Amino acid sequence: MSIENLRSALPSYAKDMNLNLSSLTRVNSLSEQQLWGAILASAAATKVDSVVVEIAEEAKQHLSDEAYNAALGAATIMGMNNVLYRTRGFLDGAYDDQRANLRMQIIGKSGGIEKVDFEFFSLAVSAVNGCSHCVAAHEHTVREEGLSKEQVNEAIRIASTLAGVAQGIQLAEALGK
Repeated sequence: MSIENLRSALPSYAKDMNLNLSSLTRVNSLSEQQLWGAILASAAATKVDSVVVEIAEEAKQHLSDEAYNAALGAATIMGMNNVLYRTRGFLDGAYDDQRANLRMQIIGKSGGIEKVDFEFFSLAVSAVNGCSHCVAAHEHTVREEGLSKEQVNEAIRIASTLAGVAQGIQLAEALGK
Protein backbone atom coordinates (compact mmCIF):
# COMPACT_ATOMS: atom_id res chain seq x y z
CA MET A 1 0.00 0.00 0.00
CA SER A 2 1.23 3.46 -0.84
CA ILE A 3 0.30 5.06 2.47
CA GLU A 4 2.27 2.25 4.07
CA ASN A 5 5.26 3.14 1.88
CA LEU A 6 5.09 6.71 3.13
CA ARG A 7 4.75 5.58 6.73
CA SER A 8 7.84 3.41 6.43
CA ALA A 9 9.77 6.27 4.80
CA LEU A 10 9.07 8.68 7.65
CA PRO A 11 12.00 9.19 10.03
CA SER A 12 11.67 8.44 13.75
CA TYR A 13 11.36 12.14 14.59
CA ALA A 14 8.16 12.21 12.55
CA LYS A 15 6.43 9.53 14.64
CA ASP A 16 3.37 11.74 15.09
CA MET A 17 3.03 12.07 11.30
CA ASN A 18 3.28 8.29 11.00
CA LEU A 19 0.45 7.83 13.51
CA ASN A 20 -1.69 10.56 11.95
CA LEU A 21 -1.18 9.10 8.49
CA SER A 22 -2.14 5.63 9.71
CA SER A 23 -5.53 6.92 10.90
CA LEU A 24 -6.25 9.13 7.90
CA THR A 25 -8.37 6.63 5.99
CA ARG A 26 -10.49 5.64 9.01
CA VAL A 27 -12.92 8.51 8.61
CA ASN A 28 -16.61 7.70 8.74
CA SER A 29 -18.09 11.12 8.03
CA LEU A 30 -16.86 11.38 4.42
CA SER A 31 -17.71 9.49 1.27
CA GLU A 32 -14.87 7.52 -0.27
CA GLN A 33 -14.67 10.10 -3.06
CA GLN A 34 -14.45 12.99 -0.57
CA LEU A 35 -11.83 11.22 1.52
CA TRP A 36 -9.54 10.05 -1.28
CA GLY A 37 -10.06 13.16 -3.38
CA ALA A 38 -9.02 15.37 -0.46
CA ILE A 39 -6.05 13.10 0.28
CA LEU A 40 -4.91 13.21 -3.36
CA ALA A 41 -5.49 16.95 -3.79
CA SER A 42 -3.66 17.69 -0.53
CA ALA A 43 -0.75 15.45 -1.50
CA ALA A 44 -0.51 17.22 -4.86
CA ALA A 45 -0.51 20.59 -3.08
CA THR A 46 2.53 19.60 -1.01
CA LYS A 47 4.63 19.48 -4.20
CA VAL A 48 6.78 16.68 -2.76
CA ASP A 49 7.18 14.22 -5.64
CA SER A 50 7.44 11.03 -3.60
CA VAL A 51 4.32 11.93 -1.57
CA VAL A 52 2.35 12.73 -4.72
CA VAL A 53 3.42 9.51 -6.46
CA GLU A 54 2.67 7.25 -3.50
CA ILE A 55 -0.73 8.81 -2.77
CA ALA A 56 -1.72 8.99 -6.45
CA GLU A 57 -1.04 5.28 -6.88
CA GLU A 58 -3.32 4.35 -4.02
CA ALA A 59 -5.97 6.95 -4.82
CA LYS A 60 -6.50 5.37 -8.26
CA GLN A 61 -7.89 2.33 -6.43
CA HIS A 62 -10.55 4.44 -4.68
CA LEU A 63 -11.55 7.12 -7.18
CA SER A 64 -13.24 7.15 -10.55
CA ASP A 65 -11.21 8.67 -13.36
CA GLU A 66 -13.36 11.81 -13.13
CA ALA A 67 -12.82 12.19 -9.38
CA TYR A 68 -9.08 11.46 -9.69
CA ASN A 69 -8.71 14.15 -12.37
CA ALA A 70 -10.94 16.56 -10.43
CA ALA A 71 -8.73 16.20 -7.34
CA LEU A 72 -5.63 16.96 -9.40
CA GLY A 73 -7.51 19.76 -11.14
CA ALA A 74 -8.47 21.27 -7.77
CA ALA A 75 -4.81 21.17 -6.70
CA THR A 76 -3.77 22.87 -9.92
CA ILE A 77 -6.40 25.60 -10.06
CA MET A 78 -6.03 26.34 -6.35
CA GLY A 79 -2.26 26.56 -6.84
CA MET A 80 -3.02 29.55 -9.04
CA ASN A 81 -5.98 31.00 -7.16
CA ASN A 82 -4.35 30.71 -3.74
CA VAL A 83 -1.45 32.86 -4.93
CA LEU A 84 -3.80 35.43 -6.46
CA TYR A 85 -6.19 35.77 -3.53
CA ARG A 86 -3.56 35.39 -0.80
CA THR A 87 -1.51 38.18 -2.41
CA ARG A 88 -4.55 40.42 -2.83
CA GLY A 89 -5.23 39.82 0.86
CA PHE A 90 -1.71 40.99 1.72
CA LEU A 91 -2.52 44.20 -0.14
CA ASP A 92 -5.60 44.89 2.03
CA GLY A 93 -8.12 44.81 -0.79
CA ALA A 94 -6.40 47.45 -2.92
CA TYR A 95 -6.84 45.23 -5.99
CA ASP A 96 -10.22 43.68 -5.26
CA ASP A 97 -11.78 45.92 -7.94
CA GLN A 98 -9.53 44.35 -10.60
CA ARG A 99 -10.54 41.35 -12.68
CA ALA A 100 -8.42 38.26 -12.20
CA ASN A 101 -8.28 37.66 -15.97
CA LEU A 102 -7.41 34.02 -15.37
CA ARG A 103 -9.20 31.01 -16.82
CA MET A 104 -11.00 28.99 -14.16
CA GLN A 105 -13.52 26.90 -16.09
CA ILE A 106 -12.82 23.78 -14.06
CA ILE A 107 -14.38 25.47 -11.02
CA GLY A 108 -17.65 26.18 -12.83
CA LYS A 109 -17.77 22.63 -14.15
CA SER A 110 -16.61 21.15 -10.81
CA GLY A 111 -14.13 18.94 -12.61
CA GLY A 112 -16.99 16.71 -13.80
CA ILE A 113 -18.00 15.64 -10.27
CA GLU A 114 -20.48 16.98 -7.72
CA LYS A 115 -19.85 20.62 -6.86
CA VAL A 116 -19.64 19.94 -3.13
CA ASP A 117 -16.85 17.40 -3.61
CA PHE A 118 -14.80 19.65 -5.90
CA GLU A 119 -15.19 22.50 -3.41
CA PHE A 120 -14.18 20.11 -0.61
CA PHE A 121 -10.96 19.23 -2.47
CA SER A 122 -10.36 22.94 -3.09
CA LEU A 123 -10.81 23.65 0.62
CA ALA A 124 -8.15 21.07 1.52
CA VAL A 125 -5.70 22.43 -1.05
CA SER A 126 -6.30 26.01 0.09
CA ALA A 127 -5.50 24.93 3.65
CA VAL A 128 -2.19 23.41 2.50
CA ASN A 129 -1.39 26.55 0.51
CA GLY A 130 -2.34 28.86 3.37
CA CYS A 131 -4.85 31.09 1.61
CA SER A 132 -7.30 32.38 4.21
CA HIS A 133 -9.58 33.98 1.60
CA CYS A 134 -9.93 30.71 -0.35
CA VAL A 135 -10.30 28.59 2.79
CA ALA A 136 -13.15 30.84 3.95
CA ALA A 137 -14.84 30.88 0.53
CA HIS A 138 -14.70 27.10 0.04
CA GLU A 139 -15.73 26.43 3.66
CA HIS A 140 -18.75 28.65 3.15
CA THR A 141 -19.69 26.84 -0.07
CA VAL A 142 -19.39 23.30 1.32
CA ARG A 143 -21.37 24.25 4.43
CA GLU A 144 -24.09 25.76 2.21
CA GLU A 145 -24.05 22.54 0.16
CA GLY A 146 -24.81 20.57 3.33
CA LEU A 147 -21.47 19.39 4.72
CA SER A 148 -21.11 19.45 8.49
CA LYS A 149 -18.49 21.15 10.65
CA GLU A 150 -17.10 17.67 11.33
CA GLN A 151 -16.62 17.06 7.61
CA VAL A 152 -14.95 20.45 7.12
CA ASN A 153 -12.67 19.68 10.03
CA GLU A 154 -11.74 16.40 8.33
CA ALA A 155 -10.66 18.32 5.21
CA ILE A 156 -8.45 20.49 7.39
CA ARG A 157 -7.08 17.44 9.23
CA ILE A 158 -6.31 15.67 5.94
CA ALA A 159 -4.56 18.77 4.58
CA SER A 160 -2.49 19.32 7.70
CA THR A 161 -1.53 15.65 7.98
CA LEU A 162 -0.36 15.50 4.36
CA ALA A 163 1.56 18.76 4.79
CA GLY A 164 3.33 17.37 7.86
CA VAL A 165 4.02 14.03 6.19
CA ALA A 166 5.46 15.83 3.16
CA GLN A 167 7.70 17.89 5.43
CA GLY A 168 8.97 14.74 7.15
CA ILE A 169 9.54 12.88 3.87
CA GLN A 170 11.30 15.87 2.31
CA LEU A 171 13.60 16.16 5.34
CA ALA A 172 14.33 12.43 5.28
CA GLU A 173 15.15 12.57 1.57
CA ALA A 174 17.34 15.66 1.97
CA LEU A 175 19.22 14.31 4.97
CA GLY A 176 19.43 10.68 3.85
CA LYS A 177 16.94 9.74 6.60
